[in-house]
Amino acid sequence: MGRRIMIVGNGEMPQGVADLIDLSDIVIRFNDCRSLGAGGSRTDVVAVCNTGRPGREMSEGAAWRDNEGVQQASAIWSVRDPAKFSQMEPDIRARWPELTDFCADYTAGFAALAEETGKSHLVIPRGVHERLDHALQVYAPAPYVCPSTGLLAIAHVLETVSGGDDEVSIAGFGHHGWNGHPFAAEKQLVDALTHEGRLTRISPISIFSASEGA
Repeated sequence: MGRRIMIVGNGEMPQGVADLIDLSDIVIRFNDCRSLGAGGSRTDVVAVCNTGRPGREMSEGAAWRDNEGVQQASAIWSVRDPAKFSQMEPDIRARWPELTDFCADYTAGFAALAEETGKSHLVIPRGVHERLDHALQVYAPAPYVCPSTGLLAIAHVLETVSGGDDEVSIAGFGHHGWNGHPFAAEKQLVDALTHEGRLTRISPISIFSASEGA
């Protein structure tokens, strides 16, 4: 029997999901781990936005280091490949001039924190980002800056982390937020992956089914 890998977004949680999440073999959370509480407590990986203002605030801020999820995690994933975002920067500045510091890179700060605290650190390869850009085009998104942190982590797990017998589930993904991410297309892509059986989206119905089978 394979592992249960749970990817927990920062959106609304189905009621009663906490215990199911905490029983998983690997739990991945995002940035400031706002999913803690209603989304359980176990945290194995924190996937972070490692560029721009969020990257600076997390990597340089004591509050983020003291976060319960960050302290518990054994790994930090930086989801944005610095070389990829450096290459993207001229186009981003031309098309979205208000994003003056969007590509500022704070990956080194996350790597240093990981080393100091005995965690592993991974930069998700740029190929994941580029394959997502290609996959999203099927859904004709409006011009966007980049895929969301959540989608990049989902793609990395499906490509590299999970094995054939593993079950990859997601919870707390509402697919809305900053308009620089193509959330409508992302939802369609995630729904397609769910239809193909590559992902399971946790809902009140799926929680009930899991408890009935326990």
